Amino acid sequence: MNSRRVPAYIALAVVVLVVLANTLFIVDQREQALVVRFGEPVRVINAPNDPGAGLNAKAPFLENVIKFDRRNLALEAQQEEVITADQERLVVDAFVRYRIADPLQFYRTLRDERTAADRIERLVNSSLRQVLGSARANDIIAGRRAQLMAQTRADVAQRARASRFGIEVIDVRIRRADLPPQNQAAVYRRMQTSRQQRAAEIRAVGEQQKREIIAAADREVTITLAQAQELGETTRGEGDAQRTRIFAQAYGKDAGFAAFYRSMQAYEASLGQGDTTMVLSPDSAFFRYFERGPSGR
Repeated sequence: MNSRRVPAYIALAVVVLVVLANTLFIVDQREQALVVRFGEPVRVINAPNDPGAGLNAKAPFLENVIKFDRRNLALEAQQEEVITADQERLVVDAFVRYRIADPLQFYRTLRDERTAADRIERLVNSSLRQVLGSARANDIIAGRRAQLMAQTRADVAQRARASRFGIEVIDVRIRRADLPPQNQAAVYRRMQTSRQQRAAEIRAVGEQQKREIIAAADREVTITLAQAQELGETTRGEGDAQRTRIFAQAYGKDAGFAAFYRSMQAYEASLGQGDTTMVLSPDSAFFRYFERGPSGR
């Protein structure tokens, strides 16, 4: 081989390698490539609905290749303070998942993923303020969270289509919804006051019920005692009447025994205590049974 031609061959090989390097390119199956000629997009390779991963070619030095991720992308939005329908302030931390559905439109409106992240984050924050601003704090935290997230996702997707971003919003979720640090102490105090008021109401109701139960019991006791006393007096009166009747019948059968029995009762009532002083005549009829015996004669 002529030694003079070696440098030429080397130069030719370098030129060929440079041309091939600027002509051939590989598109991974996880990527989609946009071929741009003089700043204007020409075609898309391996688009979502048009697979074409692998080795591809372009016009050397005239066309450039811009690659975008073909997979679902995640974006964590910055914390946003939202005022709810019941005037509560909540710090909402959300994230969104999307994918580049139209690389041509994506390139024309957003150019790159960094700009896309900034624009999408603005859409998410605006939608959160609008959707969550019409809901109550309890609904956002637990009550209707899934429904509100579906509504937010639909709103963000509609805004993205209207803005012609060339993306497809897959999901929007709230990771955390908390009170601002400066409001937590006031809310906790309000909750504590509310619980104390509720406890006081329960105690007041219990005290009222206790008094009503005690009053009812006292009334029942009074009625029962009155009925018992009435029954006792009635029974005692019936007994006295029966005793009087029996005594009258006995007196009619034996007047002497009746007089003797009544005198014995009088002796017991007057002399039974042992400390009674009586001033009577010795021949008083009161002591006739002491002198004359049971007959009193």
